[in-house]
Amino acid sequence: NLRWALDRMRACFDRVADDPEGLLLDEARRIHEEDIAGNRRLGDLGAAEVRGDVLTYCNAGSLATGGYGTALGVVRSAWRDGRLEHVYACETRPWLQGARLTVWELQQDGVPVTLITDAAAASLMQSGRVRNVVTGADRIAANGDTANKIGTYGLAVNARHHGIPFMIAAPTSTIDRAAAGAADIPIEHRDATEITHWGGSETAPPGTHAENPVFDVTPAALVDFLVTERGLVRAPDPAGISALFASG
Repeated sequence: NLRWALDRMRACFDRVADDPEGLLLDEARRIHEEDIAGNRRLGDLGAAEVRGDVLTYCNAGSLATGGYGTALGVVRSAWRDGRLEHVYACETRPWLQGARLTVWELQQDGVPVTLITDAAAASLMQSGRVRNVVTGADRIAANGDTANKIGTYGLAVNARHHGIPFMIAAPTSTIDRAAAGAADIPIEHRDATEITHWGGSETAPPGTHAENPVFDVTPAALVDFLVTERGLVRAPDPAGISALFASG
């Protein structure tokens, strides 16, 4: 979304011959307002598919968006509509966005939330308490393959095994139509000390080799719903995603 926003701001800048500050500020405010309105629309669309308890991952709430949220936008709308009973938030290692951000947001809204370790998600699904898995996305390819915080792919695999609907909630600005599929989505790797150290203390033996990919890609075949501000796509594929943009 950052590249999309920068491209939009650059196009705005290119239309100005003198001081661009006022025009750029107006455009930034429009992006902010459109994001909140779009998140509310996608939240309402996604909420219609929610029943019972939800498992979510990382943070895709008001802190990560303009003020309502994508995955948490679905949660907020579902809670408002009485479709949601409880939320389980995975802690999201190694930076604990679920524990530090998602749990806090839901507490502020009075939504019942329970924090679990990432490794507990499959067992929780097996118990029958989870009825829906809802996550956000960092980039979506034209075929529906979706990059999100590392660990999302595992949740999708487990959800499919347990017969639990898996929903991706994201604005259409997250869709990169120039990326045909998973192979076109670069995966960032971060410093290994993020997983060999904690709070400044070494938690693995000195010299431990570690890999720290930040994202993984969930194949479109494992996504039951893609919900955007322009509509909801069931079992997303190139045709379904292209249809989201048919209206301009």
